[in-house]
Amino acid sequence: MNFKRFDTLSWKIVGFSLTSLALTAAILLVGYYGTSLLIWLNPSRSFWGVKLLRWVINNIGSTPIVILMGIPLFIFFILKLSRNTTSNLHNISSGVQAIADGNLSFKVPVTGTDELGKLAENMNLMAGKLKSAIEEERAAAKAKNDLITDVSHDLRTPLTSVLGFLEYVENDRYKNEVELRYYVNIAYEKSLALKKLIDDLFEYTRVSSSGLPLNLKPVDLGKLLEQLVEEFAPVLKQADMSYRIHTDKDPLIIHGDADELVRLYENLFTNAVRYGKEGKILDISVYRTDDRVIATCTNYGNPIPATDLPHLFKRFYRVDKSRSRETGGSGLGLAIAKSITELHGGMISAKSSRKQTEFETSFPASE
Repeated sequence: MNFKRFDTLSWKIVGFSLTSLALTAAILLVGYYGTSLLIWLNPSRSFWGVKLLRWVINNIGSTPIVILMGIPLFIFFILKLSRNTTSNLHNISSGVQAIADGNLSFKVPVTGTDELGKLAENMNLMAGKLKSAIEEERAAAKAKNDLITDVSHDLRTPLTSVLGFLEYVENDRYKNEVELRYYVNIAYEKSLALKKLIDDLFEYTRVSSSGLPLNLKPVDLGKLLEQLVEEFAPVLKQADMSYRIHTDKDPLIIHGDADELVRLYENLFTNAVRYGKEGKILDISVYRTDDRVIATCTNYGNPIPATDLPHLFKRFYRVDKSRSRETGGSGLGLAIAKSITELHGGMISAKSSRKQTEFETSFPASE
């Protein structure tokens, strides 16, 4: 028999009422028989109490007396029995008021499994979700403001240089054509850096949006990286680097968007060239472990300080030593890589030692 159906507020009210009625009836019966016994034991009416009882019975009647005594007793017992329920109602009322006042951390005590217990549980759940939503909204607003601040700072620097050198040209503040070409070349290089930053910003905004549609198909990650690193070979050669790639013989299939995956690993390869060219070699390994396909990109350049590792995938974050004109990244490449990885249900991480720096991506394997 399922007793849970009786663990409801309605059945509790019925139970309180019946129990109060039974207790009231028991006390009234005890009083009735006690009174009868007292009258029977003192038929001479010498005791003043017996005289009073006989007068009340003869002049008022037994029924009104039972009613007058029964109603207060019934009310007393039902209030006593239902005090836990009324306490729960008070707690819920206090919780509603606290939430209405903005205290979303307030927790209503859950003391049962009836409707009041479920209401308290749902109120706590609602307050928790509302608190999370407000925190997410605040975080989004802060991220938006931080993004505007970061973009403004990063756009202002090259734009100021471009305007400065073009002002030299506009005001004929150059000695000869050689100096003129020098100024124009600097303005051009700064304009290219500005365009790269804008392109990266657009790409980051695009891939960090949860609504980005992916053209998901089975992709052999090993074959994809073999082809991509071959196409990337001229860039590596220009940086005086070479590559080594190791993949399993068996297909390493994941469910992904090939174009987005190409962007992901292009950013990792570019990062390796930019910050690891002193090591001369880029090692790429692709293999399967249980139900995951793992791809690692390893360079042997200068190590990344341990304090910087947790922040590498934040937008506009740069390790201090990378803030030179020579390396001059936008600070968005790894943030874009992280967003693409997560869109595919994967994970990305980095670790660095004095010997090497390794970026690892992991995706669910597809049969």
